[in-house]
Amino acid sequence: MDTNRFRVRSRSGLDLDAFDPRDTGTSRGGKKKGLKALRTLTEELVELQRVLWAQHEHRLLVVLQGMDTAGKDGTIRHVFGPMNPQGVRVTSFKVPTPIELDHDYLWRIHPAVPGRGEIGIFNRSHYEDVLVVRVHGLIPEDRWRKRYRHIVEFERMLADEGVTILKFFLNISKEEQKARLQARLDNPSKNWKFSSADLSERKLWPLYREAYAEALARTSTRHAPWYVVPSDRKWYRNLVVATVVRDTLASLGMKYPEPSEDLEGIVVE
Repeated sequence: MDTNRFRVRSRSGLDLDAFDPRDTGTSRGGKKKGLKALRTLTEELVELQRVLWAQHEHRLLVVLQGMDTAGKDGTIRHVFGPMNPQGVRVTSFKVPTPIELDHDYLWRIHPAVPGRGEIGIFNRSHYEDVLVVRVHGLIPEDRWRKRYRHIVEFERMLADEGVTILKFFLNISKEEQKARLQARLDNPSKNWKFSSADLSERKLWPLYREAYAEALARTSTRHAPWYVVPSDRKWYRNLVVATVVRDTLASLGMKYPEPSEDLEGIVVE
């Protein structure tokens, strides 16, 4: 799969409507073939994560953003779930606490950055501070606009310190979001996922799309690229994310470390 077509390259502007949320590629086989490919990718990812953990040199940060019901939790479960949980840390960024609001908006982000040998996953992230605050007018425009530069420089610093960064915008259609919200209402086992606030946020769909388009364009860089992932079809969403992560980890040229002592001739009795 060529995932480069999902990568955001323009810093001057981005038309999210140019990315089809229902895209499932051009290869034959559809979902059945895609799920088989995902199983193979999962096996490769498990091995790559094992080497990442053992070598203890590289670190990977994965940022997941998307509208409500886009599938951030599902992506984490299906792509990263089979990995060794010792080396994977998921951080969900909720509404800032009073203590967090007393500090700068990146204060709560930095401690969650993965250490050597780790994969860190942000379920929502520092990007909420150029999305939610913009759409709801929580701070003046001249203040949140400066944050694009802050974020680019913050991610540049992380990259310079050895963090590999991948950012995914899980792109769903408004129609698909409607279906997923309704499913939460219709299925008693999913009622707990539903909040009336989801409907209030849904009314702001155009404003969020505008905010996302600018944020992605302004902050997609060589060292921290954004990918717009088609997410109306969950299996394809997982396949795209898994492919990008696999290709990225494989490109690091990792290998198991040499033993700390000569093991030749040692026999366990």
